Amino acid sequence: MPFTRLASATTPTCHIGLGLAAVGRPGHINLGRDDDLGGDRSVEALRTRTHDLLDAAYAQGVRYFDAARSYGRSEEFLADWLRNRPDADDVVIGSKWGYTYTADWSTDAERHEVKDHSLAAYERQRAESEALLGDRLDLYQIHSVTPESPALTDKDLHVRLAEAAAQGLTVGFSTSGPAQADAIRAALAVTVEGEPLFRTVQSTYNALETSAEPALAEAHDAGLTVIVKEGMANGRLAAAHAPDALRAVAAETGLDCDAVALALVLRRPWAGVVLSGAATVVQLASNLHAAAVDLDDDQLSRLAALPEDPHVYWERRGQLAWH
Repeated sequence: MPFTRLASATTPTCHIGLGLAAVGRPGHINLGRDDDLGGDRSVEALRTRTHDLLDAAYAQGVRYFDAARSYGRSEEFLADWLRNRPDADDVVIGSKWGYTYTADWSTDAERHEVKDHSLAAYERQRAESEALLGDRLDLYQIHSVTPESPALTDKDLHVRLAEAAAQGLTVGFSTSGPAQADAIRAALAVTVEGEPLFRTVQSTYNALETSAEPALAEAHDAGLTVIVKEGMANGRLAAAHAPDALRAVAAETGLDCDAVALALVLRRPWAGVVLSGAATVVQLASNLHAAAVDLDDDQLSRLAALPEDPHVYWERRGQLAWH
């Protein structure tokens, strides 16, 4: 697996990855994004911003970069950076298929992405990803699997994914929604010719949404690499919106709320990679301080009171506006 490259890395930030959802397209649902990006969201402005973030992340030890077909031009921006940085030959590159970007570079489109987990969608989007990333693509994930997703039961799709895995591509899946644990367990049961199909899982886990933890621990025990997304709860754990308990603990550590929120995730023994979704180099630097946060038992106890009912959490997330 490509993630074995991280096992020998010595930088404290090697298990923090950079996700490109916030900078690969002009619209996203993170709180505070208007302040982060400003008015210029042209293709070239976001290409430059993405490259600056990738440069800063690599310089500070980050070695996993995560894109998706539905993140606007994220794969294109990442491919450009990889061509310009032949020295960055030790990074792990992941992308996702299953959603098509439909906003046409607008922030107020009626629909920003359309979900399709069919075999035809996989074959089309796999060709699109390979045209951009070529053999630099290490990991290809089904985007946002839910328990009812046809990707969990489509045997023809499973065979095609297994063929890709046999050729060296790592196959994984991501999850979303209040039933993440059910989706993870269903995916763990998918086999082709008696062998497990999936080698990674990417799920939402943060101080407010912890419901997938038992299933993620099971996935880790089964040998999958666990990637954690939305560790900042789409900006709800940033200083401007953070719960009082998180603000208080952050003040005690002398660091910002984002570093403490991500440190809480990094502590989980099953967490292989924790994604930063930073939109600025300053945010990224603050996120990377998570590797240095040391939380005592009292602080952990106070933060343990923050999780919401998953249905409440996901309902609130669904109400966030695209900015």
